[in-house]
Amino acid sequence: MPKIVTLTTDFGLHDPYVAEMKGVILGICLNAVIVDITHNVEKFNIRQGAFMLASAAPYFPPRTIHIAVVDPGVGTQRRPIIVQTEHNVFVGPDNGVLMLAAEAEGIKHVYKIEEQRFLPNNVSNTFHGRDVFAPVVAHIANGDARLEEFGPEINDAIKPQFSKARQTEGGLVGEVLHVDSFGNIITNIHTKDFEHLKPVSLSISLSNLKMKVIFAKTYAEAKPHEPLALIGSHNYLEIALNQGNAAAKFRVKVGDRIILSPT
Repeated sequence: MPKIVTLTTDFGLHDPYVAEMKGVILGICLNAVIVDITHNVEKFNIRQGAFMLASAAPYFPPRTIHIAVVDPGVGTQRRPIIVQTEHNVFVGPDNGVLMLAAEAEGIKHVYKIEEQRFLPNNVSNTFHGRDVFAPVVAHIANGDARLEEFGPEINDAIKPQFSKARQTEGGLVGEVLHVDSFGNIITNIHTKDFEHLKPVSLSISLSNLKMKVIFAKTYAEAKPHEPLALIGSHNYLEIALNQGNAAAKFRVKVGDRIILSPT
């Protein structure tokens, strides 16, 4: 049965890097079905890579293998890891890029990749996507070994602060995970954080800006170019401008803090 492998990277498509990874995977597991989630993650932006992966992963069949390579620490002491969840397997660097998706599925085990027999003789210090993650994923897809054979289990994998918003007496404190191509400001505040609030409108502080917006179900509930807040299709709070670019108007970027409270 074909095995589905997804790729999420910040490599872009100008260079041959993505093709090299696919070539390695297919050279070991010829019947792999490789799906590109995206290769347009902003360079070195772990937050954005984590969001992209977490957004797409729930829509793949069980036992899908996901590779995410947004890896500014490649070649350093940062660990290459395999994360086994209740449904799927995630492979990539231990820098948090896997954890937003993996935690949502329920983490069962995390293994540090150490076993050299699954890797090429000459591993590049600068391209673990091709020389570490791709061959490991291909061997997993082939069923060549149990996950624990790739290396020891660890219990201190990095879980980044951006994965969860923080409750305060007045409301919630979170941050911007992603700005999509429409300019919608997608935060790390999950719909579960709103279960007890049930707001009609929200007071929002973004960077140096404070404003009150309606809490809507659809973009069209606001007038054209009027701001609003809603829970988007990935179950995170968004700040949007109906038929406009909220991020450009409010000068917001990934990583900015957001403070909100119901009004």
